[in-house]
Amino acid sequence: MDLDIAVIGGGAVGLAVAMELAPRGHVAVIERRHAPGLENSSHNSGVIHAGIYYPTGSLKHTLCIEGNGLLYAWAAAHDVRARRIGKLIIAVDEGEVDALAGVAAQARANGVPGVSHISDIAALREMEPAVRCVAALFSPSTGVVDQAAYVRSLAAAFEARGGWLALRHELTSAERHGAGFRLQVRGPDGATSVIDAGRLVNGAGLGAPAIAAMLGYPLDGSATSPPMRHHVNKGRYYDIVTPAKARALRHLVYPVPEHARGGLGVHVTLNVDGAASLGPDTEWLADGVPLDFRADDTRRAEFAAAAARYLPSVTAGDLAPGQVGYRPKLQGPGGALTDFLAWHDRGYVHLGGIESPGLTASLALARYVAALL
Repeated sequence: MDLDIAVIGGGAVGLAVAMELAPRGHVAVIERRHAPGLENSSHNSGVIHAGIYYPTGSLKHTLCIEGNGLLYAWAAAHDVRARRIGKLIIAVDEGEVDALAGVAAQARANGVPGVSHISDIAALREMEPAVRCVAALFSPSTGVVDQAAYVRSLAAAFEARGGWLALRHELTSAERHGAGFRLQVRGPDGATSVIDAGRLVNGAGLGAPAIAAMLGYPLDGSATSPPMRHHVNKGRYYDIVTPAKARALRHLVYPVPEHARGGLGVHVTLNVDGAASLGPDTEWLADGVPLDFRADDTRRAEFAAAAARYLPSVTAGDLAPGQVGYRPKLQGPGGALTDFLAWHDRGYVHLGGIESPGLTASLALARYVAALL
């Protein structure tokens, strides 16, 4: 089989890229699972981010700002549920006010629309009666989307443009061949097929470094290639299952961020149905640890303690284990923040470290990759 472009990975980013590239020729998405988007595209909070936290001019900043508008427009056009509910970033006590001011300055530098500072306690209590804080930033362009429906809509649009979505197909080897690439793929019946592709996009998420290694790229970088090794950071969620306490929450609520720990702190998220969750937390994993998306109940006390700082009515008895996700981070434990990696080398595009705000940025990232090629 000959392809003009092969995209490895059928998550939100891979499908968005493939859909953008579909008019350019014969494009296929190779996805090892039985349905698209079953890994990190569906194991996250579904937040449509506004672009507040990221270094000005970084891909995370620019593609998040662009992707925010694109995602809301896509959802409206494709009957994907999305809610522009807004987000509060809070200072729980006076000791966090300076950190909140730093977040506000970053939002201004990034040109995030509509962010406002609220220090009037009565106004804060009116917005979120259940939340205890002394000041907050309000981001009106932050919202949530139905991630699974979004992924399905991307897959449908890709196939409508003539693309081929190969589910239950796993890449087993990849090498440069002539001016393009030769791929070996194991299908659902266990048989191996050989595919020649003119160009190759590695959108495999957590599996992206393994594919780069197949092609001979050193994962720790070289004089001619960037570092591509992922460090995996696990995030758990707990659902607030007491109905009255879940319904009392009206917005996304985030504490000031914990960038050095690899996340944004345990925060309140609401999904498109209004269900409330806490999370995710952060846990660095050793290289090679098997990833398990099943929930456990090992951190109930820690989540209850984190929530108690700003949600005094929520106790451990109001919580139940929720979903689990894994951040593919180029940043290592204790390391400096890193940007998305979207790197092009002779027909190969490597997408690495596509963590948050990857879902928000997916449509903008697709345009960026198309320009690279």
